[in-house]
Amino acid sequence: MLLGGLRYLLPVIEAAHRHDIHVITVDYLPDNIAHRYSDEYHNVSILDKEAVLRLAQNLEIDGIMSFAVDPGVVTAAYVAEKMGLPFQCSYEAACILQDKARFRKFLTDNGFNVPTAKGYSQSDDALADVDIFHWPVIVKPVDSAGSKGVTRVDNPEDLPTAIDHALKNSPSRHFIIEDFLEKQGFSSGIECFAVAGKALYNAFYDQIFDNEAINPYTPSGERWPSVMPEHYQQELKNELQRLFTLLGVDSGIFNVECRVCTNGKAYIMEVSPRAGGNRLAEMLNYAADVDIIEAETCHAVGLPLPAIHEPNYRGCYAITVLHAQHDGRFQELRIDPDFEARHIIERDLWAEPGDKVTRFSGANQSLGTLFLRFDSVSEADEALQNSNRFFQIVIKG
Repeated sequence: MLLGGLRYLLPVIEAAHRHDIHVITVDYLPDNIAHRYSDEYHNVSILDKEAVLRLAQNLEIDGIMSFAVDPGVVTAAYVAEKMGLPFQCSYEAACILQDKARFRKFLTDNGFNVPTAKGYSQSDDALADVDIFHWPVIVKPVDSAGSKGVTRVDNPEDLPTAIDHALKNSPSRHFIIEDFLEKQGFSSGIECFAVAGKALYNAFYDQIFDNEAINPYTPSGERWPSVMPEHYQQELKNELQRLFTLLGVDSGIFNVECRVCTNGKAYIMEVSPRAGGNRLAEMLNYAADVDIIEAETCHAVGLPLPAIHEPNYRGCYAITVLHAQHDGRFQELRIDPDFEARHIIERDLWAEPGDKVTRFSGANQSLGTLFLRFDSVSEADEALQNSNRFFQIVIKG
């Protein structure tokens, strides 16, 4: 059973079908693309864990996954635990990881590097606490992904507006305020795979941001391998392993966000028992020599795992998230032919001419992706920093 119906599920469905596994997709949106490729679809909200559990028991499923679908992670963990199915971690661990306020408290209680942070459900309680933070701060929902509802706040008088924005994007109507950590170099992430509690595959990547986007905290791309200094990568791997041990992690894929800050400290920012968005795991099938989609699919139904080890990169790879700078109607994607021939290994355009599009404020406004390959990090940086020279999204209106 796959929770959700986004296009991120398509490679999982393909991997499952290679193993003759019957695939059931579940959500409340019957027109989602993944339902066209699954073997069976059921219209049930993935946020309703009891309803999904009843469905899973009636269908006698052998595995459940919320691959790159953040809202379904807690439900998948719940169903897996109730039915004795494989999952990355326990239901309780998933609840900690998926709630930003609970996760910050867990990190603090166990001696990890962590910014001053506190979770709230009421605006008045937060406004009474302005003096406990080191300004500026970040305000965000405790339970949203894709940087939806996130605001940097430099002055306390702007806090109410940021809180309202966070609450509108929080299914649980809870938000967190935390010190803003000034990064050194790039914000980074890890697409990680654990086996029997050991983090054996740690694909560090650097996040790319569009400074002209309305939401500057939504990644507009990623690049492998990361240029984060090796000693920081090793420190973060050690701390991630310590976290996995404390949480009793089993096996499977995890998406991790991390950063090195100007104070000289490395921070684990977020950890989720699912694949990352923006097709990160798919790109790693090009960039590295371990197929973590295949591994996650096998793990979900109890099949033997392929060999898992640290990635060996075959060059410098990048994902560019195609997006609009303003509202309007999509016209076309223009790409320089020479750039396409030399560097594009896959294009996945989701918009059709005439489609109404909105400016890029979150991952759900993506119009598609380009998978790119370069011979060096410097060549990749040059192309990514000057992308308008090589490809353009044309919007009318």
